[in-house]
Amino acid sequence: MADAGSGLVAVDLRWQQGALTAMTPLNIGDRPPSQLVLPRLVEPHAHLDKAFSWSLAPNPGGTYGGALAANLAEHQGRTTAGVRERAERALTLGLRHGLRAIRSHIDSLGPGADCSWEALLDAQMGWRDRIDLQLVALLPIEHWSTPEGERLARRVALAGGLLGGVLVPPCAGRAVRQQLRRMLQLADQLGCGIDLHIDEAQTGPAEGLHQLLRVLDHQPVSVSITCSHASSMALLPPRRLRSLIARMAKHRLQVVALPLTNGWLLGRTPQRTPLVRPLAPILQLQQGDVRVAVGGDNVQDPWYPAGNFDPLALMAQSLPLAQLAPWDRLGLMPFTTDAARVLNLPWDGVLRPGAPADLLVLQAATWQETLSCPPAREVVVSGVIQPH
Repeated sequence: MADAGSGLVAVDLRWQQGALTAMTPLNIGDRPPSQLVLPRLVEPHAHLDKAFSWSLAPNPGGTYGGALAANLAEHQGRTTAGVRERAERALTLGLRHGLRAIRSHIDSLGPGADCSWEALLDAQMGWRDRIDLQLVALLPIEHWSTPEGERLARRVALAGGLLGGVLVPPCAGRAVRQQLRRMLQLADQLGCGIDLHIDEAQTGPAEGLHQLLRVLDHQPVSVSITCSHASSMALLPPRRLRSLIARMAKHRLQVVALPLTNGWLLGRTPQRTPLVRPLAPILQLQQGDVRVAVGGDNVQDPWYPAGNFDPLALMAQSLPLAQLAPWDRLGLMPFTTDAARVLNLPWDGVLRPGAPADLLVLQAATWQETLSCPPAREVVVSGVIQPH
C-alpha cells in the first residue's frame, strides 16, 4: 500500500547473487513495515585529503579567507601517512553510514599534492569493491595552461580522474576565458570530465558561470562539466536567473549544491546574523532541466567544522537550508538518482529487478523518524549485510 503523502510504498524486496530479483507490492493493512529501504547513497563532493584536519588547522572565525589560509598552512606539512589515515577514517564512516560512491577533490599544487594523490589512489584501489572513489585535481585553473599542468592532466586522465579548479570573483576578462579554453581542450582531448569550484561567493553573481558559458558557446566539449557550489547564482534577479539556467541546460552543465559549507562560510559580517545566504537555486535549476546533486563538501576541516560522511544527516540538515523534502521527487533526486548521474555511475540508484542489491536498510518507518535523528541502519553491499 502506498502512502501518497510520504512517497513511500510497502514492498517485499528480494535479492539473490548480489542483484535484486523481485519487488512485490504489499497490502499492509494494520501492520505497516518497520523498516525504510533506500539505495546506498552518493557523496558527490568531498575533500578526503583534508577531512578531519580542523585540529591541525582551525578556522574559528569561520571566514572564507581564514579557511584558505589555514588550508594552505596545513597543506605545507601533509604526509602520505596522514592523508591515508584521514581517507581510511572517511571511507570507513561512509561505508557504515551507507555511501556507495564519493567524489573527492584533491589539493593538487604545492608540497602536499604528491602525497595526497599517492594516499588517495591507494585508497581508491583498496576500497574499490565497497566504495567507488572518484578523484578530481583541484588547483588554480591557470595551471592547466602550463607545461606542468599538461603533464598533470595526463596523469589524472590515466588514473581515471577529473580536472578541477577554482573560479570565484573577480573572474572577468580575456585571460580567464583563455585559461578555461585550455582546460576544456585538455579535458576533451584526454576524455576526462571537469568539476569546477565555481561562484562560491557572496559577490559577483554568477561571474564564473558567465565566463564558462561564453567559452562553451564557441568551444563546446563532449565531456561532462560539473559546476560545484554555484552559490552566487542566488543573487541574480529572477529574469536573469532564468536566462542563465536556460544557457546552462543548453550546454548540459550539471550542478552540485553544497548548502552546509556555503551556509557556514558565506554571507558573513562580524557580529551580524546573515540575512542573505548564497546557495545554488536547486529547484529553479531542476525546473530548468539542469541536473543537481547535493553534497556534504567539507568534514571537520578549516572550511567546515562539522560533518561525518552521513548522507542521512546531510539530508536532514539540508531540509531547512534548501527546503528539499525527500517525500517529494525533486527533493529526493539530488541525494539519490541525480547524484548517481552526476558521477556517471553504472547504476542510477533506482530499485528495480536486476539492479544491484546495494541497500541502506533503516530502522525507521517514516521520513520523520529518519530525519529527526539518523536511525540505526544495516548496509547491504552486493547482497551481503556488512558488519557494524
